[in-house]
Amino acid sequence: QVQVVESGGGSVQPGGSLRLSCVASGSQFSTYDIVWWRQTPGSRREWVASITSELIPNYHNSVRGRFTISRDNAKNTVFLQMDGLQPEDTAVYYCHVTGGGSYWGQGTQVTVSS
Repeated sequence: QVQVVESGGGSVQPGGSLRLSCVASGSQFSTYDIVWWRQTPGSRREWVASITSELIPNYHNSVRGRFTISRDNAKNTVFLQMDGLQPEDTAVYYCHVTGGGSYWGQGTQVTVSS
């Protein structure tokens, strides 16, 4: 019942920035907890960051201080601001919506290379 769409991926040089967006359908968006994950070929998905319905953010140690998660409930959107990107951040980034179910987006590619 909830459709999830990520956008904002692209290619940048080391030290660059990208801002990912996750839009989820429905009237209950403000009650959902949102989690960003990432995955490289041949590996499991890795937790990146999350934000709760109470606006509490959490970050994996590898991105803390470089990434910032936020949400705009009026627009049914969660953002992931990624600064100081490094090659090891290269992955497909996925938005996971929880609350009355479990819903995933299709992913958006982030590539960091020189």
